[in-house]
Amino acid sequence: MTFKIFRNAFLIGICVLLACSALFFGVMFSNYESQAFDKLAIEADYIAHAVEQIGPSYLDTLTGEDRITFIAPDGTVLFDNAADVDTLSNHLDREEIAEARQTGVGQSSRYSQTLLERNHYYAVRLSDGSVLRVSCTQTSVAAMLLMLLTPFLWVILLILVLCGVIAFRLAKQITRPINAIDLDHPEIDGAYSELQPLVDRLRQQNRTIHEQMSELRLRQQEFSAITENMREGFLLVDVKTTVLSGNHSAMQLLQLDGSGSGVNLYQSCRHEEILRVMGTALSGSHDELLLTADESTWQVVANPVISSGQVVGAVIIFIDVTEREQRESLRREFSANVSHELKTPLTSISGFAELMKEGLVPVEKMREFSGDIYRESRRLIDLVDDIIQLSRLDENSSMFTRERVDLYQLAEQVIEQLRPAAEKQQVTLQLTGQHAEIDGVRHLLSEMIYNLCDNAIKYNVTGGSVTVSICRTSAQPVLSVTDTGIGIPYAHQSRVFERFYRVDKSHSKEVGGTGLGLSIVKHAAQYHGARVELKSEPGKGSTFAVIF
Repeated sequence: MTFKIFRNAFLIGICVLLACSALFFGVMFSNYESQAFDKLAIEADYIAHAVEQIGPSYLDTLTGEDRITFIAPDGTVLFDNAADVDTLSNHLDREEIAEARQTGVGQSSRYSQTLLERNHYYAVRLSDGSVLRVSCTQTSVAAMLLMLLTPFLWVILLILVLCGVIAFRLAKQITRPINAIDLDHPEIDGAYSELQPLVDRLRQQNRTIHEQMSELRLRQQEFSAITENMREGFLLVDVKTTVLSGNHSAMQLLQLDGSGSGVNLYQSCRHEEILRVMGTALSGSHDELLLTADESTWQVVANPVISSGQVVGAVIIFIDVTEREQRESLRREFSANVSHELKTPLTSISGFAELMKEGLVPVEKMREFSGDIYRESRRLIDLVDDIIQLSRLDENSSMFTRERVDLYQLAEQVIEQLRPAAEKQQVTLQLTGQHAEIDGVRHLLSEMIYNLCDNAIKYNVTGGSVTVSICRTSAQPVLSVTDTGIGIPYAHQSRVFERFYRVDKSHSKEVGGTGLGLSIVKHAAQYHGARVELKSEPGKGSTFAVIF
């Protein structure tokens, strides 16, 4: 703005200078020409009067710088003090001569052979029709300019310097109050009232920007709060694979420091699969994959970001699907185990039945074979019942009816039910503790205690013991079953509650069971809002505690 004001002011000064110079030379030259004609008129009148009185011979006595020409009525030059009359042509066609013959006087101006001189002519008609002409030579405007060129250039230079200084100071004075305006808190301080609309506009603009920035910060905080607290990872990259934004989960998964902003993924990411799906997204297509890292499974989804029909970046989402994949793995494992567990008794039943159908079983063996078929059928029924029970617990079924249940009395009933099996295994059963009531499902609690005690008997040693204890710890009912059996190795303790999981498959086959007992215990405890704790040492026994 300062330069524009300086330039315009400077140009105005130059234009004014040129206009004044042209006006000055025009007025000066016009006045100079007018004075020349006045002088010639006086001189011509004086000489004409003398010629009228004395005759043409008077002309021979005249001396001076001005040229005097006497022309006859027919245009013939009779006298000329500057040239030989014999060499001069007829002058009737001359402008000043023709005008003088018509009106009595005539004048004209003509340039000489060069543009540097200009001749002025003044003619007077005498009484006999002859014409007396007086002329003088004057310097032209071009010659005057050439003569005054040097001083004129100095004057122009001086004026230009003055115009430059004045224009610069003027520009500074005009722009200083504008430049001094505080854009954050605009005030004009009485400098220019004309700036008030600008200041008002700046204030309004500041308010609008402040509101927009506040809203933008709020949206940014909301976005950061959402993305940073997401378990899922979020990543935004541009077409050069530079990270523009990302949350902590994504940075941790990709092992990038800080926020990762400004990091180039092609240079920093060590996962080829992620680079592949990112490249697909940047090419304009959707892509996804399953990535396993640190014992977790992530579903990586990459989508292109399109603006004005062009791909400007990509959004990459990391979704933790570990639990889903684990459930899917457990489902597949459960299906395989169920198929195996169902096939074993069915194969036995089918084999016994086929032998009996073909008449290959002696009469005395029929009872034994029938008993084997019955035991395998019971095993099959127990397995199906356990599977149905687990399905109901998985669905958190509302079919169960809650009531007040005394754990001590319930444990006492279960122990009496299992006492024959314990005596057969030469295992001692005992109940200790106190009465404790809870709101629960009686048959689920009974089955939970039954499975814990049944396992304690099956995996015990001859002459061992099983102790069921009911007590309260910090107002929490605790049911614990302790045995003196073979114990569980530490490496297997975290998996014994999985369905069909067996620590020692050969020993489990000998003692029987469906392999779902502890799974039912775990799910029944969860249904009642309880947790199961296990303490075991190989060769010293195990303790299962259910804390309600």
